[in-house]
Amino acid sequence: MGSGGVMTESIAVGTDGSAAATAALVWAVDDAIRRGLPLRIVHVVDRWPYDVAELPAPDRPDHLSRRGEQVLAEAVAASAERGPGVCVTAELIEGAPVKVLGEQAGSVVELVIGNRGLGGFAGSPLGSVPIRVAGHVPGAVVVVRPGAGQTHGEVVVGIDGSAECQPALSFAFEQAVLRGCPLRAVYGWQAPVHAFTPEAGRDMDEVRQEQRRMVADRLTGWKEEFPTVKVVQDVTCAHPVPTLVAASARADLLVVGSRGLGAVGSVLLGSVSRGVLHHAHCPVAVVR
Repeated sequence: MGSGGVMTESIAVGTDGSAAATAALVWAVDDAIRRGLPLRIVHVVDRWPYDVAELPAPDRPDHLSRRGEQVLAEAVAASAERGPGVCVTAELIEGAPVKVLGEQAGSVVELVIGNRGLGGFAGSPLGSVPIRVAGHVPGAVVVVRPGAGQTHGEVVVGIDGSAECQPALSFAFEQAVLRGCPLRAVYGWQAPVHAFTPEAGRDMDEVRQEQRRMVADRLTGWKEEFPTVKVVQDVTCAHPVPTLVAASARADLLVVGSRGLGAVGSVLLGSVSRGVLHHAHCPVAVVR
């Protein structure tokens, strides 16, 4: 893409040939069909763990590149079969997966990746790459796990009291429109400890109403912008992570916002988005 040219919107998907990457590819192709957008399939060749000392001669492709080309060819064939009308390009890029994928995410509508693999440690329940990409890069990162079963016909979006959830709401409403399904807006809030004294009961009802009002206010503008979307409000006094995870069991997509880098700089991903990525039953979009 020349810096002078106009950049067309597209979807990027990272693949390493794993089961999770295959699930991510399926999700990305389906969304490209829904959105009518081209798809860019990316494979990252990460030499660092292997041959630091002996870099391959430029004239002979080494085994990592050969394997990468094969993974890409298989992914292109699979996407052509699933979405024959989708315009697909494939790219082999050398570098650290987190950095390469982060750069990709900045220039596309969404980056789709599997929930493990791509340089993550096979033993961890969630590879290090998705955790380090989701929430750090501008835009939306969709993390897909293999074995997503039947369609439920619902998109869930997590809401909190901050302005950071606006991009997540935008993404979620768009997905609900594309799929023609309802959107469940979930807000889990935790009661202060003193709330459990007998005289606090009355105040708690007020707090509950206040929280419901806050969620309703947050949704008003979006409902006007997307009048066809049926919105279900789900406001509970409970920790957001288990609340969202429970809702994800009946959802086709769970959308959460991310605060990006916290004030400390080391807070890589909000505890809610991280908890949700680990435990959700459906694909998760982290939108920054």
